[in-house]
Amino acid sequence: MAEYQKIEYRIGKDGKITETVINGSGVSCTNATSGIEGALGEVESQELLPEYYEGEENFTGTEQQSLKQK
Repeated sequence: MAEYQKIEYRIGKDGKITETVINGSGVSCTNATSGIEGALGEVESQELLPEYYEGEENFTGTEQQSLKQK
C-alpha cells in the first residue's frame, strides 16, 4: 500500500525556500524531497526534527530545509 506524505514549500520575500515534510519519518523524509531539492538548488541548511529519529513506524514527522536557488 502506498504511503502519502505532504510536502509544504514556503518562499520568503528574500527568495529563500523552506521545505517541510509532513507525515513522514526517518529516511522517508529525505528520500521524498531529494529530487526536488536537486532541481531547486543547493541545500543551505537542514533541521531534522525529533520525529525524524523516531523510526519508520511513526508517520507524523516533519523536516525543514532551506534551499538556495541555482
